[in-house]
Amino acid sequence: MRERKGVFVTVGTTSFDKLVAAVDSEPVKAALFRRGFSHLQIQIGRGTYIPSKVSGEDGELEVDYFTFSPTIADHLTAASLVISHAGSGSIFETLRLGKPLVVVVNEDLMDNHQAELAEELADRKHLFFARGPHLLAQTIESMDLESLVPYTPGNPKNIADQIDAFFGFSSPGEGSDQKGGEGEGASVSKISKLFSFFFR
Repeated sequence: MRERKGVFVTVGTTSFDKLVAAVDSEPVKAALFRRGFSHLQIQIGRGTYIPSKVSGEDGELEVDYFTFSPTIADHLTAASLVISHAGSGSIFETLRLGKPLVVVVNEDLMDNHQAELAEELADRKHLFFARGPHLLAQTIESMDLESLVPYTPGNPKNIADQIDAFFGFSSPGEGSDQKGGEGEGASVSKISKLFSFFFR
């Protein structure tokens, strides 16, 4: 009998129908099955795409879904692999649990904050990154789970102080009201530099 290894898919509190449709597609389900996974649990959020439920009795990937749950952490903890939208909350919650993670970027969103965050973490070998649902099957086929580097959370206060310093704000206790010239208008391109402060 095949060992039970679950995949949990989350879209967070909103919707990401293209991701749900992708994990419901035969190429992705076949890729997961070939990689030894036995069942797929999909959190569809507010989306309108309804995936197909599969019992798994005929030697295929078992598939189930739900909209929301008060215990997402339980699903993350039970999973052998997590596939997630690029929201920072979902990303860091999964990484803190030490779960292998594939992040799929929603290309329909206007800003690229999420893509830049996920790509930076992928560059640091903390997760796998698919720049769109159409690349998910390929990412699953090629991912090397042994290559992942465990994520070590930083001290939140240290991170806040480092961000303040980066943007030119005084650190607590310095007695200065000095502010940097860019302030809140700092560009998204600084995300990778911020990472060099508190993930080096």
